[in-house]
Amino acid sequence: MKLIIKRNQISESPEQFIRRAGYGFIRDHRTGQESYVRRLGSNFYPRLHMYIEGNGENASFNLHLDQKQASYEGAHMHNAEYDGEVVENEMARLKQYISNGQSQNRGAAGGDGNEKELLDSLGGDRDYTKIKSREEKKSWWKKIFSS
Repeated sequence: MKLIIKRNQISESPEQFIRRAGYGFIRDHRTGQESYVRRLGSNFYPRLHMYIEGNGENASFNLHLDQKQASYEGAHMHNAEYDGEVVENEMARLKQYISNGQSQNRGAAGGDGNEKELLDSLGGDRDYTKIKSREEKKSWWKKIFSS
């Protein structure tokens, strides 16, 4: 599924935009082709796989869902879905990301409070003040003779 936008809809390069949207850069070691992936779990597959093409004033994002690695000998391609609910939802998420203006550059320091929003969206306990400092480890010898 393709998403074509005007480059002026985002204030950064298409590559920077897609990385801010949660994708990581990969390079196919066989072909040298560059692309971006967003894992849908802790395993390598399934994953969202994005190719970016730029031509003048437009940027094209070509997205598909990689379900699994090729499972037959001699195969170089994987099982991919170019449409469907997951791909459509991801395209809607990217369009929302663009329309909300969340692709705006945050500056080199990035000190406008958006880091907390990003961490909150990732979930988990991000209060670093609650982390206990590491206690010095004692050898078994010191444990026996210290009170």
